[in-house]
Amino acid sequence: MRSALLLAATLAAGLMAGLFAGFAYAVMPGLAGAGDATFVEAMNQINVAIVNPLFLLVFLGGPVVGLVALVLERRWAVAVGFALSVVMLLVTMAANVPLNDALAAGKVTRSGFEGPWDAWNVVRALAGTGSLVAFGWALLTRGSQTVRHR
Repeated sequence: MRSALLLAATLAAGLMAGLFAGFAYAVMPGLAGAGDATFVEAMNQINVAIVNPLFLLVFLGGPVVGLVALVLERRWAVAVGFALSVVMLLVTMAANVPLNDALAAGKVTRSGFEGPWDAWNVVRALAGTGSLVAFGWALLTRGSQTVRHR
């Protein structure tokens, strides 16, 4: 069961890291060439579409599974993976979602949205990638509790 939890946490971290990194290196650069109205409409449509059961399961479930794995494993790599998954979640909720909401409500223009949103997205992509690496390391080294010296 512990290996399954670590695998689930690793997969969730990978899916979220991939999503946010994909925005950083493909979606946002692609939208950069669009006009303001097209950019705003596209972001608003994406932000509505992404709030779906599968996204929420991975986005919210990943840190929960990571916490359970941490309680059971009590290893530094699991702690780092969990902490970085929480950073990713908090950055999203404290920075990206409020910017999305302000854009949808017309309270911010593209010029006030794009730069900050991109910067915070890179932060959460890096946190997600770090979480993936840490959980992956914990999964790969599971069972090797001792270090052997020659």
